[in-house]
Amino acid sequence: MKEKKREAIEQTAKIIPIQWDATFFFERAVRSLDRYHYDKALKYFRRAVEYEPENPVNHCNMAGIMSEMGNYEESNRILKWIVDELDPTMTECHFYMANNYANMEMYEAAEGALIHYLEEDADGQYLDEAEEMMELLHYELERPAPLTNIKAREGMVEHDQARKLLEEGKFTEAVRILEKIIEEQPEFLAARNNLALAYYYMGMFDKAMATIREALELEPGNLHALCNLGIFYQHAGDKDSLTPLLDLLRKTAPFHQEHVFKLATTMGILGEHEAAYRHFTRLLKDAELNLDPCLYHYAAVAACHIGRYAEAERLWKQAAKLDPESDIPRYYMEQLALIKAGDQNASVSYHYHLPFEEQFKLWENSSDGLPEHLKRDPLVRSSFFWALRHGDQNTKLQVIQALGMIADNEVKDVLRAFLLEADEDDYLKRIAVFVLRTIGVQEPLQAVLEGKATVIEPNRVPSRLPVWEDKWQEVVEAAMSRVNKRFDLVQQYDLMTLWVEFLSRLYPEVPKLTKPEGWAAALEYLTAKMHRRTTSYPEISERYGVSIATVSKNAKKIDEVCGIKEKMKSISSVFSLDHLE
Repeated sequence: MKEKKREAIEQTAKIIPIQWDATFFFERAVRSLDRYHYDKALKYFRRAVEYEPENPVNHCNMAGIMSEMGNYEESNRILKWIVDELDPTMTECHFYMANNYANMEMYEAAEGALIHYLEEDADGQYLDEAEEMMELLHYELERPAPLTNIKAREGMVEHDQARKLLEEGKFTEAVRILEKIIEEQPEFLAARNNLALAYYYMGMFDKAMATIREALELEPGNLHALCNLGIFYQHAGDKDSLTPLLDLLRKTAPFHQEHVFKLATTMGILGEHEAAYRHFTRLLKDAELNLDPCLYHYAAVAACHIGRYAEAERLWKQAAKLDPESDIPRYYMEQLALIKAGDQNASVSYHYHLPFEEQFKLWENSSDGLPEHLKRDPLVRSSFFWALRHGDQNTKLQVIQALGMIADNEVKDVLRAFLLEADEDDYLKRIAVFVLRTIGVQEPLQAVLEGKATVIEPNRVPSRLPVWEDKWQEVVEAAMSRVNKRFDLVQQYDLMTLWVEFLSRLYPEVPKLTKPEGWAAALEYLTAKMHRRTTSYPEISERYGVSIATVSKNAKKIDEVCGIKEKMKSISSVFSLDHLE
């Protein structure tokens, strides 16, 4: 008898209690909806309301299921109570009411609710659908609607332009437009959220945080702003602030796809992979979304993080079928194999692009410089901008060269701003100046060098020499015409500055320059040696059409004056380009 009691006690101890909360019942409701069991879904939505009666989303979900069941009057009663009593900012409720009225053929009431929605809703989540319904009501009522303005259209053209710029990675241009929109329309929350992200992508963390806080002051429950805030807290390492926010996000169960996607990606980034996987798989059930390879990738990463390796592999294979030209699914399946084999260095990322280091490998292995798809990739640009602000010396040097390969207006703005950073290294700034000149920026440049504000004039070769002779310029041009395809931008810069240093140290007793190719060959030889590049006097002399003796004599002269061996030690220890941390 005692043995039976002990066995019963042990079995009882293994029972895992179920956590009854609003999220639990919401998930049950969604599951019932997927199976078209509306009565069960309504019951579960009502239980979610009981647990969180102050949460307007729960009431809105209950109204939604009543509408699906044809109980339009009760649905509208709940929706009207939400905007009148619980949360007047949920302007989308007016759109839902308009749908219900239209289904009851109460067209004038539908028109009134729709006008209310269009004139009050700033985000425009259902703008296209509302405008289509307005056309239908125009036909039914045989007159145009007395609509005075559409709030979501205010600044919409400019905002769409800014969003497109963000998608293209042109962050500084997007910031200018978004700042102007917010100055004119302070309550435009979508613009504030996007401005915060633009600041974040550019590495301007303090501005990003301040902007997202302003958005939440306007609407404390804005899901996009809360998700962005969570990512910013994680970046700052602020666990005390992140913990209660994570508790809130775990309990959040969005109904609309856009919100589900935002929450899913955020939970993944914050390391809440089980929740992310649940949301992503929910989205994959939608016929319109399950053709997106990115979504399969996100779900695969979440599955990988929670140990569902077979499911992760299946999802990446599907992503590869949908995106056969991409190397991304293949790369992550290779990482998955390494993870399964116990490799501690293997990892997977939610971003649907190759890691930063892999991008640089593609660049270094490409004979044509930075591949076009990398130049256009906003996440790659964001990685560059972050690294330029927060990376180590080697990384910043590589990024400046990479930006020179992109060479668009965005890059020019970023490098101009870099020249004004008082704490940045002067050598890096001079490289940035060289890159700007190389990509066509010829106006005077404002910079802080040696701790002082200065203007860098557009000389052909920047130097402190009182004159710059044409014959000296011919040496530079003779060298550059031969090395521009083989030397990277840093090596080209070092070649040019070596020549300037040589002339400056000897001035005014500069050697007679009879043939520029002889001195250009010596500069290439010494620069190659400084950067540990394989070269020889015979190879160089043939390239420049001069004798080996001339190259050797000129190289030794420059070495004597400038101390090349010390420069080699400096470059090797400080500016090695063999790896990226």
